[in-house]
Amino acid sequence: MEAPSAPAHRGFVLWKEFLLAVSLLTFWSLPTTARLTIESTNATEGEDVLLLAHSLPENLISYSWYKGERVDSNHQIATYIITLARILTGPAHSGRETIYTNGSLLFQKVTLNDTGHYTVQAITKDTQTEVASGQLCVYTPVGKPSIRARNTTVTEHKDTMVMTCLTNDTGISIHWFFRDQRLLLTNRMNLSQDNSTLIIEPVRREDAGGYQCEVSNPISTSKSDPHRLDVQKNDYTGYSARTITSIVIGGILVVVALGTSLGCFLYCRRTRRARDKRGLTKHRPPAPTPGQGPSGTSISPGPLPGTRTSGPIYEDLLHPSTDVYCRISPRADGAS
Repeated sequence: MEAPSAPAHRGFVLWKEFLLAVSLLTFWSLPTTARLTIESTNATEGEDVLLLAHSLPENLISYSWYKGERVDSNHQIATYIITLARILTGPAHSGRETIYTNGSLLFQKVTLNDTGHYTVQAITKDTQTEVASGQLCVYTPVGKPSIRARNTTVTEHKDTMVMTCLTNDTGISIHWFFRDQRLLLTNRMNLSQDNSTLIIEPVRREDAGGYQCEVSNPISTSKSDPHRLDVQKNDYTGYSARTITSIVIGGILVVVALGTSLGCFLYCRRTRRARDKRGLTKHRPPAPTPGQGPSGTSISPGPLPGTRTSGPIYEDLLHPSTDVYCRISPRADGAS
């Protein structure tokens, strides 16, 4: 690239400065200046990758690439000298890197060791320097995971289900699927910190179905085969400790209430019976003196009515015996 002649270049600079002054006076604001940047990239192991440099400054005389986040001559990959159209390699050059005139850096057949930060330094003719860093991440495609579980048949409301997603890959994300849909966690489900283990406690009938785990990284995704979970019905539904405690307390309260009611009933019945006995004694006629009638004549005593202790008391009131009064009163005797 040939540099323009000095007078023409000087006139061009003056014209640019005039336009800049007009812009400042018109809009009262500074224009936005693009800064040098590197586009970070994710790549698959074994492929070719190009690190792109954007917004390179004008009037460059050279730019250099370094491995790492800063300019360090010990980690220099390559330098391109524009005025000489020459490429100089550095200590960090592996033979697979190529630097282009547009400031980009090409990696051939990247490896996992190529993962890291890279820095580009651009130097202008007026000795101004701009530096930018970006990141290259190299991944291997993930393998197919599998699910390990204690068993495939569990009992509802009783058993706990533990499933683990098995994979040899690192730096991955793990997600769970249920019936071909992303699993929505309930309050009975828990995941380990890395999402590799799913715990369902306790299982229910609605938990039956196919489960899958999916592993992924930025460049690939793989899903396990479905693991079928069967949930059988539990004929006995257990109760929690809180429920059992509530049942026991409720039973005690019921027993106390029934005992109190029975005691009140017995007390009232006994009091009523004693009251009836006192009323019968108060209204019974006085017994006559043996051998003495109303006129002083001697009367042989007759047999008194026998006591009926076995029958209820109210029968004596409903069916009183008149033999006693007939033997005591002569009128009653004559009339009979």
